[in-house]
Amino acid sequence: MTNEKHFEGNLRYRVAKDRAAKTTMLTLTIVSALLLVVIGVGLFIKSMPILAEKSVWELISTSQWKPLKGDFGFLPFLTSTLAVTGIAIAWALPVSLLNAIMLTENSRPYARRVVFPVLDILAGIPSVVYGVWGVLIIVPWISDRLAPNFVEFSTGYTVLAGGIVLGIMILPMLISLFVELFTSVPRELREASMSLGATKWQTTKFVVLKKTQPGIFAAVILAVSRAMGETIAVLMVCGNIIQSPKSLFDGCYPLPSLIANNYGEMLSLPMYESALMFAALILFVVVLLFNLVSRVIMNRIEKSFK
Repeated sequence: MTNEKHFEGNLRYRVAKDRAAKTTMLTLTIVSALLLVVIGVGLFIKSMPILAEKSVWELISTSQWKPLKGDFGFLPFLTSTLAVTGIAIAWALPVSLLNAIMLTENSRPYARRVVFPVLDILAGIPSVVYGVWGVLIIVPWISDRLAPNFVEFSTGYTVLAGGIVLGIMILPMLISLFVELFTSVPRELREASMSLGATKWQTTKFVVLKKTQPGIFAAVILAVSRAMGETIAVLMVCGNIIQSPKSLFDGCYPLPSLIANNYGEMLSLPMYESALMFAALILFVVVLLFNLVSRVIMNRIEKSFK
């Protein structure tokens, strides 16, 4: 009887412990989801004053930015954000992909032991350091060396400078994600491919890359989300000129830079705080929609691989 009671007591304790752990994890999951809703609702409430006076379409489709006159056109900031992010992804994606392939498929172990710590260091460098480096190196190079071959004059503080600096910032993250993806592919699949006569590159192309395609897509989406919200480094090299960039050598003014530059300085102007909160809301919604669409596409890709 004593042993039975002891067993029943332990069983009840384990069941209660399991239920408590389940409840705790469910609560934390719900809180995490609600946090996203709270952020969105808070930004929307703060944006209500300007939305009560102007339509969303009018705000995002016009270019006039004259707060003293009550004109708040966000189109230049939107196009600048997309341009800088697009340039960063356009060059960082192939570079990081090739680097990851080299590290996982062709390099020796000692190379990986050297490169991985370097990537960790690069990922941990504060963004302001990247911004200072961009001002000292990238901006003069564009102004003195590159731009004169294409345009008459450029200060160097351009959308191209922002894209280069931003691409360097997301490069370590992309390489690390791709390396993790490629190393997760079983060695047996590579050996089976090569035993059938495939070359190393053919194995990489048709086995490794194909197997990790959904993960590659997810890594790119994560990098885009990170790039869209980056502030200080881009702010220091993009020129902060309110215009829609028409070439790589034009200055620009991304949304995060607008918020960082102006919040707290000109809030005495009517509607200005609401306009800046609307800028944050735009950024929040764009990143959220981008991730939702990417999730739908990823699910379809994963189904096609099953």
